[in-house]
Amino acid sequence: MPELRREPVTGRWVVIATERAKRPESFAQERRKPSKSRANCPFCYGNEAMTPPEVLAFRPEGAEPNSSGWRVRVVPNKFPAFTIKDEQKIRVSATSIMSNSEQVNEQEELGIYSHKPALGIHEVIISSSDHFKSLALLTNDEVELVIEAYCSRLLAVKDDPMVQHLLIIVNHGNEAGASLEHPHSQLFGMPMIPPVMAEEINCASSYFGKKGRCIFCDILTEELKSGERVISESEHFLSFSPYAARQPFETWIVPKKHLANFEFISLEEKKDFAFILKDTLSRVYKGLNDPPYNFYIHTSPKKIDTRKFYHWHVEIFPKLSIQAGFEMGSGIMINVTSPEESTKFLRNL
Repeated sequence: MPELRREPVTGRWVVIATERAKRPESFAQERRKPSKSRANCPFCYGNEAMTPPEVLAFRPEGAEPNSSGWRVRVVPNKFPAFTIKDEQKIRVSATSIMSNSEQVNEQEELGIYSHKPALGIHEVIISSSDHFKSLALLTNDEVELVIEAYCSRLLAVKDDPMVQHLLIIVNHGNEAGASLEHPHSQLFGMPMIPPVMAEEINCASSYFGKKGRCIFCDILTEELKSGERVISESEHFLSFSPYAARQPFETWIVPKKHLANFEFISLEEKKDFAFILKDTLSRVYKGLNDPPYNFYIHTSPKKIDTRKFYHWHVEIFPKLSIQAGFEMGSGIMINVTSPEESTKFLRNL
C-alpha cells in the first residue's frame, strides 16, 4: 500500500505510491537528438565575442583572453536574473534566517506588497568546448576542472556585499529548463537566503540543538548501515537515493567529512568529487537514456555560522514526472517508484 515518508532535513512528507509503482527501466526515455548546428552557439569555439567578457577561463598560459583554446570558461549571463548596479547599495540584516522579510535590501512597500532591486550575480560556467558532451560524458579530469571553476568563482564573489547566498545549478535538457544546448552550469549570487535553504538550515539547527549532532552526518551513518539506497561510494563521498525521495531517481551526493561550505573542499576531495559526480551522472545517462535533469549544490550562506550543524551536498533530479494538482495544491510530492528500487537499478549498471 502507499506509504508516507518524512524527509528528515526539511520535515516535508512524501508519498511513495507503491501500488502504482513503475519498474525503474520503464523510465528510460527516447534519447534527445542534439542539434548539429553550432554556428550560432555562443559557448562554442570561435564565438567568444557572442558572450560578455569572461571572468575566468582555463586556457594555456599566455593565450589571449576571450579567444578560443580554453577548457572551461566563465562569463556573466547575458540575460541575468540578478544584476549588478554599482550605484545601488545593499543593506542586509542577517540576524535571523527564519524569515526573508528580515533581510531588507532597500525594500519598498506598496500597500501590502513589497519590492526591492534584484541585485546580485548571475554567471555561466561553460563545461567544455564540446557542444555535445555533458558532465556525464567528460573525463574525470575535465569534470575536476569544472569543479575547480565552481570553487574559484564561489570564493571570488562570496564577499560581495550584495550577495547573501550562492547557488550553483545545472539544467540539462529543454524539459529541465536549459535554454541553450551546449552543456553549462549557472552560478547565482542572491541578495537573500532563499526559502529552501532557510528551511534546511533551520531544521538542521533544530536537530543539532536536540541531538548535538549534524543531521546529514546521521543520514550518512544510517545509509551506510542500511546500504539499500547506496548507489556508489568513494573515499570521501556517498551517492544515494534519499529515504523520502520526492521524485523517481532523485539522488544525493554527500561528503563523508562534515563541512558546511562546498568551496572549501581540498584538492584531494575535488578529485574524488569529480569521480563520484561523473559516476552518478553516467549511471543516470546510461540507465535512463540521457534524461533531462536538474542538479544543484547546497552550500552554507556566508553570513550564518552553520559550521557545527550544516553539511554541503548535491541534489540531482531527473525530469521523469510532472507535478500535478495534488503536488501543487498540497506541497506533498508523490513518487511512483520507491528509492530502493531505483537504487538497485542504478547500482547494477
